[in-house]
Amino acid sequence: MTGDVLLETARLRLRRFTADDVDLLVDLDGDPEVTAFLTGGAPTPAAVVRDEQLPRIVAGYDRHPGLGRWAALDRAGGEFLGWFALDPSDDGTEAELGYRLRRAAWGRGLATEGSRALVRYAFVTVGVRRVWAQTMAVNSRSRSVLAKAGLRHVRTFHLHFDDPIPGTEHGEVEYELLRSGWPPSAPGTR
Repeated sequence: MTGDVLLETARLRLRRFTADDVDLLVDLDGDPEVTAFLTGGAPTPAAVVRDEQLPRIVAGYDRHPGLGRWAALDRAGGEFLGWFALDPSDDGTEAELGYRLRRAAWGRGLATEGSRALVRYAFVTVGVRRVWAQTMAVNSRSRSVLAKAGLRHVRTFHLHFDDPIPGTEHGEVEYELLRSGWPPSAPGTR
């Protein structure tokens, strides 16, 4: 593995993003099904990806080494599948687990595989005290991934949005796993 590669699983390679990845992210966020639970399917403008999101991602690698957002590639063929994240808290002691995958990668267990690997990495290598994640209450597929990765539902809450998307009325959910509770004891979560 090179210095740009964070980790590999059986089917995934997670590497740092570079300025050359703008088109990959624009394409990913341009799929209305991929962004359905984020923006109601509205695409992220290329200028926002190029001028705001990607520079913030790349700058983050130095602020909290080992934490951040990584491009997910098919380990066998190198195809871009999406991204995984351990976005750091301000002090770097906690990390928010996240992922966004192209539709072609859905239904293959890749979100669970990558999430489990990042949870392990967060506790064993980085040493964070807590990994957490948040999604819409109606996003049953993401909730299933979080549970399979060993995180537990801790609360449902409601936020105010000026322009809510369908399902917002059911609230948001937060899941977490503390380092003291890792590895999870539930079967199939390691």
